[in-house]
Amino acid sequence: MAETENTSENIYDVIIIGGGPGGLSAAQYASRAKLKTIVLDRSQTAGALAYSSHIENYPGLLNPISGKELLDIFRQQAIKFGTEYVEAQVVGVKLDGEVKEVFTMTGGYKGRTVIISTGSMGRKASMSGEAEFLGRGVSYCAVCDAAFYKDRTVCVIGNSEEAVKEAGYLTKFAGTVYLISPTKKLKVEDHPALDSPKIKLLPETVVTAIEGTDTVEKIRLIDGAKNRTELKMDGVFVYLHGSKPIVDYLYGAVEMPEDECVTVNRMMETSVPGVFAAGDVTCTDVRQVVTAAADGCRAALSAEKYINHRTKSRSMWG
Repeated sequence: MAETENTSENIYDVIIIGGGPGGLSAAQYASRAKLKTIVLDRSQTAGALAYSSHIENYPGLLNPISGKELLDIFRQQAIKFGTEYVEAQVVGVKLDGEVKEVFTMTGGYKGRTVIISTGSMGRKASMSGEAEFLGRGVSYCAVCDAAFYKDRTVCVIGNSEEAVKEAGYLTKFAGTVYLISPTKKLKVEDHPALDSPKIKLLPETVVTAIEGTDTVEKIRLIDGAKNRTELKMDGVFVYLHGSKPIVDYLYGAVEMPEDECVTVNRMMETSVPGVFAAGDVTCTDVRQVVTAAADGCRAALSAEKYINHRTKSRSMWG
C-alpha cells in the first residue's frame, strides 16, 4: 500500500474516493495522463467486486478468477502508472471551492478535482435500536471509535473479511469482541485476527434488537436453532451490506434525488464543477465490472479536461 505525506501544499490533481473498478480505472487513466492522483479506499476487501468469488465475463480474461484477484490487478495497474493508494475511511468533504477537500480519520487531502466512486453496498438502519443508538454505542467504523471501548465488551455484526479485520482491530482495545455472523461460515475463515482469544465467534446468529437507556446496554439474538438469548454489550459495530449508494460522507454536497444516487451527465460530471462520479454510486441501470470501469475512464478524462481547460476530452490511445 502506497502512502503519502500530506501537507497544505500537497494538492492533488485528482482525488478518487473508492477503490473499486470504477475508482481504480479512473486512477489508471488519470495517472497515465500525468495527473497527480490519489485513491482513498476504505478497505481492499470491501465492495461488490471484492466479494465476488467467480468472474469470467470481464474482457481479456481467458480463465475465471475471483473478484479480489481482478481488483488486485486493477490496483497494481493504477499504482504502476503512478497512483498513490491509501486505505482510509472518508468521513466528510468540502467541494464548493476551487480546491476541493476530502477528510479522513487520518487527515485531510486537497485536490483540484474529486471523483466519487464508493459503490452501492450501503444500507439504512434495519435492526431495532440501530438508528436510535447511532453515536451512543452503535458505530460503522471501528478505527473511528475503538478507543472508546477500552477493556469493554463489544460486538461486530457481519461475515465479510472487512468485518473480521475490524474485529481484529477492536481486540487492541476491547476486553471481549463478539463476531456475530448471520451465516454458518464467514467469507474468510483463515484470517489471523480469528486467532485472538478475545474474539468469540457466534455463527448463524442474527441480532434482533439493540437496547439500552442513554447508551447501548445489551443486544437480543436469535440463532439458527431459533433459540433467543441476550448479551450485555457496550458497543455494536455494524458491517452488514445492502444495495443503496454509499453517500453518507457527502452530506448533500452534490445533487442527489430521493434515491440518493449521485446525479451525473454522460461524461460523469456532477452538479458541482470539478466533481465527478463513477460506477454503482450513480445507480446505473447495468451494474457490471465493465460498465463501472468505463465510467471511471470517462470520469478521469473529464477531470483531465476540467484541469487543463479543454473543450473536448483528450484521446488516450497507447
